[in-house]
Amino acid sequence: MHANKNLLTHAGRELLDRRRFFGQTVSSLSGIALTQLLAEQGLSGNEKPLRPAVDPSQPLAPRQPHGFAKAKNVLVIFCAGACSQLETWDYKPELIRQDGKPMPGGPAVTFQGPAGNLARPQYQFRPCGETGKMVSDMIPHLGQLVDDFAFVHTLTSKTNTHGPAENFLSTGFVQDGFPSIGAWVTYALGSENQNLPAFVAIPDPRGIPQASVNNWGPGFLPAVFQGTAFSSTQPIRNLLAPSTISADADLAARDLLRFVNSEHLKRNPDDSDLAARIASYELAARMQLSVPEISDLSTEPEHILKMYGADDPSDDIRRNYARNCILARRLIEKGVRFVQLFNGAYASGGRLNWDGHQALREQYDIHGRIMDQPSAALIRDLRQRGLLEDTVVVWCTEFGRMPMFQKGAQGRDHNPNGFTAVLTGAGVRRGVSHGVTDELGFKAVQDVLSIHDLNATILHLLGLDHTRLTFNHNGLERRLTDVHGHIIQQILT
Repeated sequence: MHANKNLLTHAGRELLDRRRFFGQTVSSLSGIALTQLLAEQGLSGNEKPLRPAVDPSQPLAPRQPHGFAKAKNVLVIFCAGACSQLETWDYKPELIRQDGKPMPGGPAVTFQGPAGNLARPQYQFRPCGETGKMVSDMIPHLGQLVDDFAFVHTLTSKTNTHGPAENFLSTGFVQDGFPSIGAWVTYALGSENQNLPAFVAIPDPRGIPQASVNNWGPGFLPAVFQGTAFSSTQPIRNLLAPSTISADADLAARDLLRFVNSEHLKRNPDDSDLAARIASYELAARMQLSVPEISDLSTEPEHILKMYGADDPSDDIRRNYARNCILARRLIEKGVRFVQLFNGAYASGGRLNWDGHQALREQYDIHGRIMDQPSAALIRDLRQRGLLEDTVVVWCTEFGRMPMFQKGAQGRDHNPNGFTAVLTGAGVRRGVSHGVTDELGFKAVQDVLSIHDLNATILHLLGLDHTRLTFNHNGLERRLTDVHGHIIQQILT
């Protein structure tokens, strides 16, 4: 039986053209393959957002992750001021050989002015651990832990200015007004401890960081997900109950207020703002009891205080940073979801943080001693208590520093082109290094990564898909990693 070509449409007659048929078949198969590849990489745009269902009356109730979670908690040790990768983790023997020479093809001018000559690392590097990782003498206690660490040597930033760079590290955007990673995590997962904040920021004893509350702010997320800032020496503001009220009277007043609030909420069941406000006040009431208890370090045994350096009578800043580290451990121990521990404060010519422009060695001698032993003790303590099985620890800074000194100075300028972060704990491979900067430590050249990749990896360890954790703001599906980010699989178990 033969088809009558006169009964076919024009499109049908074209399909009978063999050359056209095979050409369209190849194009169609290519399109199917492309769609599959995009879907596998989460780039197809078809995945629906996985926004958490938040009950306004219990906004911090624990919620399930998107998938399998290797970690439940996050601890970030944030070295404010841009700690030099060349004086800590990124060993460059060629920089030693080229010491005092002009950098071939290097920039004539950097962030703060004319560039000087190449300058060798200001500390001796030595092989540490069974892996033989080369680590600076400035951080000998952390150097003893390298076999537990995964090093990411090729992070890059979008900016070389402290405030915007801190924003970028903490929020994924250089501009103000975006939610911090801790706010995103508590928005997604809530908290397993209903008597403490889900997200705590612990400022350095010397002050707050350059971007201030942006580092722990909620941005456009509901305010309940912002971080609560307090430390071992600075209590939460406006929390303590008046000393003139007895404990029994305070309890009775809170019971009455709870009854009145619940009755009011029954008459206004759809008022989510009211429910959230009641939940906030109830959490504050519970915190009046729980926060003073967790902040009281007098119950810590002497050997723990000594391990952290929290008994150091000669250095108030080091002692109080060590006490902040103990507070961080206690918060993780109590199930606080996200803890952000700051080492270093605001821009001050490098006196109060890691911004070593003029006298790097002199200032780092001070900062290294403050940071090293307490931070190492914190990681050891988490491990010996079994807390690293559920906690991912991230040591980070907002960008790196140049391999040359600034002209006429003994310090390094800002460098966003290649710097190091260190991870350890739940789901993190031990004793590995990923990514390579050039032979002078100037820029990332192999496996170049962004802060978006680091944040995507942290969310992944918590069982969260960074491409689908979103919040609709002004008609856009916003996310921590913007439209970027890939999981750094090479450092994960």
